[in-house]
Amino acid sequence: MNRLLERLGVSLPIIQAPMAGTATPALAAAVSNAGGLGSLGLATVGPEQAREMIAATRAATARPFQVNFFCHQPAAADTVREAAWLERLAPLFARFNAQPPARLRELFRSFLVDDEMFAMLLAERPPIVSFHFGLPSADRIAALRQAGIVLIASATNLADAQKVAAAGLDAVVAQGYEAGGHRGAFDVEAPDDQLGTLALTRVLVRALPIPVIAAGGIMDGAGIAAALALGASAAQLGTAFVACPESSADAAFRAALLSPAAHHTVMVAAISGRPARCLANRFTAFAADVPRSAIPPYPNTYDAGKALNAAAKAAGEHGFGAQWAGQAAPLARALPAAELVAVLRDELRAAQALAE
Repeated sequence: MNRLLERLGVSLPIIQAPMAGTATPALAAAVSNAGGLGSLGLATVGPEQAREMIAATRAATARPFQVNFFCHQPAAADTVREAAWLERLAPLFARFNAQPPARLRELFRSFLVDDEMFAMLLAERPPIVSFHFGLPSADRIAALRQAGIVLIASATNLADAQKVAAAGLDAVVAQGYEAGGHRGAFDVEAPDDQLGTLALTRVLVRALPIPVIAAGGIMDGAGIAAALALGASAAQLGTAFVACPESSADAAFRAALLSPAAHHTVMVAAISGRPARCLANRFTAFAADVPRSAIPPYPNTYDAGKALNAAAKAAGEHGFGAQWAGQAAPLARALPAAELVAVLRDELRAAQALAE
């Protein structure tokens, strides 16, 4: 067993991505019980709901699992840009006989400034905590390590990954441009080299002293085997688990993921305020001609995006949702999570045997 799997306390190099909005305690527990590492995305919930989700996962599994938080810079108010954005969205709302919000709210707090969430983590001590969009302060990292928690963070380039290693975390997730959901860039305003998963994984394996977890475009055992062959210690799969019955993805998302629509994904910032890979839909089509400078910061933009999706769904239109999915989405399978993990394990072994 490699040293990362020993550190995580799992038997398979299969990590279910902490997909905020679709990952549930039932999904995380099922993956962990099957020998992988289940995960909860807690960035969009408050401390009490996070505590309840951790408790529900612990009630369903005695094995380790991961919880994830966002470390973005809190949004600075920009009333002019936000008003212009709401005006731009007004015709879309009007299609569904709805009004946009009067103003944009900061829907969820960054872990950087969420003292209550930090206190909850120290009290609950989940086995593994991971971070996206950056890193918490050095004192918070030290306190979490002192509590015996394994720490992981995602990176989209070498510079950010080096910051993860220098901060003393236990592993880094190499998030390739193929990955579904939000890009994990530390500085969202900096140029994005858009490195693919295989290239980024190999670069980080060669450069870093800590284990690397490959993420992005990995949907089956052959993909996991490829990542391991490049030196990754494990692979993280997100889109692969969206169609599982334990996920909280809605019926429209599931239907789109299992249809020809899965062959088309785009990177879009207009839904939430940060670049994220989504199934192509009516919202992404609208966003295609929107300049990045017109979009308010994350997560305030999400306030309007969620309101628009709710208005559209109420009118029977499902093309405005945040249907986060990676480029290999056509390989999705609607299997129970434990069964999917077993299939991935068998595919991985077969691919490795073929390569010998």
